[in-house]
Amino acid sequence: MGYIAVIGAGSWGTTLANLLAEKEFDVSLWCYEQDLADEIMRTGMNGVYLPGIPLSRNVEATTSLEHALKIARHVLNVVPTQFTRSVMKEAVKFLCDGVQIVSACKGIEHGTLMTASSIIRDLTGRESAVISGPSFAEEVIRKMPTAVTIAAPDRETALLLQDVFNTDYFRVYTNTDVLGVELGGALKNVMAIASGISDGLGLGASTRAALITRGLAEMVRLGTAMGAREKTFGGLSGLGDLVLTCTGTLSRNYTVGFKLGRGEKLADILAGMKMVAEGVATSQSAFELARKHGVEMPIVEQIYRVINEGKDPAGAVRELMTRTLKAEY
Repeated sequence: MGYIAVIGAGSWGTTLANLLAEKEFDVSLWCYEQDLADEIMRTGMNGVYLPGIPLSRNVEATTSLEHALKIARHVLNVVPTQFTRSVMKEAVKFLCDGVQIVSACKGIEHGTLMTASSIIRDLTGRESAVISGPSFAEEVIRKMPTAVTIAAPDRETALLLQDVFNTDYFRVYTNTDVLGVELGGALKNVMAIASGISDGLGLGASTRAALITRGLAEMVRLGTAMGAREKTFGGLSGLGDLVLTCTGTLSRNYTVGFKLGRGEKLADILAGMKMVAEGVATSQSAFELARKHGVEMPIVEQIYRVINEGKDPAGAVRELMTRTLKAEY
């Protein structure tokens, strides 16, 4: 049916590679680590990120970007946002004419404050699509019913990619608000850290519900200020992903927050994680974007201070609760 390159062999990249391979695409899965590529080819499993789960024979693991990309008609970027630029700088040398790039990472680059699609456009001159929504890799690879959004600059491309990714357990909706979909996926990770902190402090379900609701309000304020559509944030890539990552214990960002709330040090938490919690880096980028666009984001500000300045999590919650009173809308 065609060749697809998946760049990034973490749990989500491997899951999407397997999904596409089971649809009879030939998939090259680019791994940063030679040991991981060798293991996948030898055992048919990614024992580091998805232990015990056999992968389709149509998945070929490689550490060569040239080999992965040389005949790929679709390229799926699943490299964490903070590393997307360095990897895509190398990848651009090997991209085919007319290739369609899809981004599946969720973050905002430090310094430039760019989303992944903006980084890809900056390096390649190509518009890319984005796939995002409430989806834990460990559940999707076990074929638990999941719904996500694919956003592309034009409806025709979105419809074509919808057909590429959709299965009987992975339902794909379309959108043309690429920026809104990306911002929803990035900002919800910061809110998930806040939710984890709340639960780690033992503050209860009412507190968590308030954080999710007011977190969504902050996401909408920043998104619309940047030109995204408000209704996008009420969809799968906004509210849907926000609810999942703020309540699901499989969320890496929630886990970081929960451990911070329990009193653990950030450096120790991150040292014990195999995968990247994008919200840690995004907290700084989101804080800077809020200042740049003159948008009030008190939850983002407090998480930025906890992550980057070592602020006491309980003190951050107290400060949120004692702010000047105001109308909800």
